[in-house]
Amino acid sequence: MRTRKKAIVLLSGGMDSATTAAIACKQGYDVHALSFSYGQRQHVELERARLVASALGISDHRVQNIDLRLFGGSALTSDIPVPKERSENEIGNGIPVTYVPARNTVFLSFALAFAESIAAFDLFIGVNAVDYSGYPDCRPEYIEAFERMANLATAAGVEGKGTFTIHTPLIALTKAEIVKKGMELGVDYANTLSCYDPVNGKACGRCDACQLRLKGFREAGVSDPAPYAA
Repeated sequence: MRTRKKAIVLLSGGMDSATTAAIACKQGYDVHALSFSYGQRQHVELERARLVASALGISDHRVQNIDLRLFGGSALTSDIPVPKERSENEIGNGIPVTYVPARNTVFLSFALAFAESIAAFDLFIGVNAVDYSGYPDCRPEYIEAFERMANLATAAGVEGKGTFTIHTPLIALTKAEIVKKGMELGVDYANTLSCYDPVNGKACGRCDACQLRLKGFREAGVSDPAPYAA
């Protein structure tokens, strides 16, 4: 019996990471999911990540505890207010206060360590460079740079045991295209939460992430099944 290739998927509980996990599963990988409890105000997303992993049949889902509140500097990890009801132009202009300093670098570093420990050379992350909020660690050039570093900074890479690849299947898709892709793969978006500032476990409907998500569902011609507080 042929052994399936292992892959690490960063799973936040949002629509992008859920779709990315579904893609990795569809491609036949033995998926190991990794989520983070990092002091985020949207901590409820971890419950959604567990639901997504279960629905996709991912048996190895790990939650790593780190506390980025130690540094702050973001509306997601400090008392800085989360921007609400911004226009598309405002959302697309500059780096917002919801950017968490070096978050994807921290997450990918943990994922890389996890991957090397189980001889997995494929890492999946749901970054998006089309309908995104100006985050510098969602750009293709950042992913390419991290991939080069991964193969330079690991024993597995240096000893030629394998080549690490960072997969970004959503990076060039619009939110509407992501929704359609996920629906094709049977992703239950009711299990997901993209909100930066949830209210009693429900999406606020007003932050940048909610607005981009709702816009994607509208343009895809379907209703968002996730619960909203407003």
